[in-house]
Amino acid sequence: MSRSASSAASRGFRSAADRPRLARSRPAARGRSPLAVVFVTVFLDLVGFGIVIPLMPLYAERFGAGPVAAAWLLSIYSLMQFLFAPWWGRLSDRVGRRPVLLVGIAGAALSYLAFGLAGSLTWLFVARAVNGLMGANVGVAQAYIADVTPPQERARGMGMIGAAFGLGFIFGPAIGGFLSRWGPHAPFLGAAALAAANFVLAWFRLPESLPPEVRGAVTARNAGLRARVATVLDAPGKLRGLYATTFMVTMGIAGMEATLALWAGRRWGLGFESVGYGFAMVGLVAAAAQGLMVGPLVRRIGERRSGLLGLALISAGMVLIPLAPSLPLVVLAAAVFALGQAAATPSVMAMISHQGGVADQGRILAASQSLSALARVLGPWAAGAAFAYVGIAAPYAGGALLAAVALLILATAARGPEVAR
Repeated sequence: MSRSASSAASRGFRSAADRPRLARSRPAARGRSPLAVVFVTVFLDLVGFGIVIPLMPLYAERFGAGPVAAAWLLSIYSLMQFLFAPWWGRLSDRVGRRPVLLVGIAGAALSYLAFGLAGSLTWLFVARAVNGLMGANVGVAQAYIADVTPPQERARGMGMIGAAFGLGFIFGPAIGGFLSRWGPHAPFLGAAALAAANFVLAWFRLPESLPPEVRGAVTARNAGLRARVATVLDAPGKLRGLYATTFMVTMGIAGMEATLALWAGRRWGLGFESVGYGFAMVGLVAAAAQGLMVGPLVRRIGERRSGLLGLALISAGMVLIPLAPSLPLVVLAAAVFALGQAAATPSVMAMISHQGGVADQGRILAASQSLSALARVLGPWAAGAAFAYVGIAAPYAGGALLAAVALLILATAARGPEVAR
């Protein structure tokens, strides 16, 4: 047996034959849809996130932050997720998804409250770091979806998480702008109140998805950075390819999104309001596509081909955005990009979820989330340097190249049997 195969076996990766036995032990939702409840939970979490993100650099300026400090304030969240998301995921494998989600929501409420009451830049950094530390919700929510969906419906369930993302980033900035009428602190206090309401909803309505016998079978393992690096490097070849795909495409997308407002201002003279409408349009297209398109698409062509199609559309959209000769064509190119993101993200995440047994969903999905967080740290800095020193279209060329590399990795390293259509 090879080193990667033996490592996979020792870490609890199970074959497809093992999964039906474990799937039968999953608790059924009694009188409620756990998918609907976890969708609302993630949606409310992302609305709160969307409220504060557009306003954070302006808010930091009130405390004397320059552009570099404001950039670090944005990045520290992803850095903390990179360091701690796998630990939260492994903890959810041991104690269950529900308590970890509840802790994350409570931590978000406290961090937003700290933002609203902050009196110095230092406290803003502390609050932002706590927000990232407690930001385990997405990876654990993905594991929750994997717990309660059969393999053939996995991509559709992951698409619901993506739809919650898109809707959160549509409504969040609008709510934040409205609340700012009552002062610069009001959006952060509003986000804290929303997170508190989300905690109450999850406490009463969110059932546990991981059966006690599965939680009891999980043993404590080292969740340190070295162990997590070993988890990625020692993973089976297909899983390593899927991890690399996620990292590459996320880095390209993060860089493009970080420089889009600057590019729109330089190229078309657009202000913040117009750019905000553009982001809302992209979010709306992505949310609608992930909620309505992903399930039928995967049933028709399979997860791998859906991922390949999505990566091709992402790369094409990034090439077309800076080349578009008019704003309507820019919007069309952005819609191509959004459709690609809607097809690729849930399909790749579903493929990752198939690589482990029920007891390992939190660990392997959180490892992917950690790599995505690292990509969201590196992507904006690389894109910003390219924008400043190479050209305003350079981040899009770089993002298109990264998406193309991700497509090549998925096409070659992630071969395997398709999920039933």
